[in-house]
Amino acid sequence: MKLVIESLPILLKGTLVTIQLTLAGLALGLVIAIPVSFFQVYGARVPRLFCSIYEKTFRSIPLLVLLMLIFYGLPEVGVRLDPFFACVLGLGLRSSAYQSQIFRGAILSVGKGQTVAALSIGMTRFQTFRYIVFPQALRFSIAPWTNELTVVLKDSSMAYALGVVELLRQGSYIIARTYEPMVIFLLCAGIYLALTVFANRILTFVENKLRIPGFETREVSH
Repeated sequence: MKLVIESLPILLKGTLVTIQLTLAGLALGLVIAIPVSFFQVYGARVPRLFCSIYEKTFRSIPLLVLLMLIFYGLPEVGVRLDPFFACVLGLGLRSSAYQSQIFRGAILSVGKGQTVAALSIGMTRFQTFRYIVFPQALRFSIAPWTNELTVVLKDSSMAYALGVVELLRQGSYIIARTYEPMVIFLLCAGIYLALTVFANRILTFVENKLRIPGFETREVSH
């Protein structure tokens, strides 16, 4: 019990870094994923092909390999990144590939009749996307995006490999001093669990608040 009490403040410092990595990675992924999903659905052949290659590439590369390529590869071309920002970039690029598919599916789930109606009254494709499709797609994407948040939160532990002092590395420092790996790893697991449950509860609350009763009801043909 004494070890737990002494370790918690140290682990919580690492937890703050883990949260920062998660939020920054998700935010970067979101900024990239929205235009990628737009071009995959509405783009011409060349931009659609480029976005498809981008999405498949970053979904195929393991996160740890991607982090190593960014941190150790970019200096070869004269770009040096702080380990924290290298991890944010890696998490963001990988997450953007997955988020683009979340938003692509959400966009396609919006009834085509609404798009046709918007175009028929003179709206451009971009205006249709911005004012008609995207607000609905955002609402549809909350549930799968919650899963992506959970994945990025857990993947942030990979920052350990680049020396970022997040939750897992703080735990390793304590283990090196106390030789109590089981207790510390259980504490780390408990913190990850608490963060995941808390984040899921928040997004479930948001999803319920934004749900429109009867909006998703489909007509049944007899």
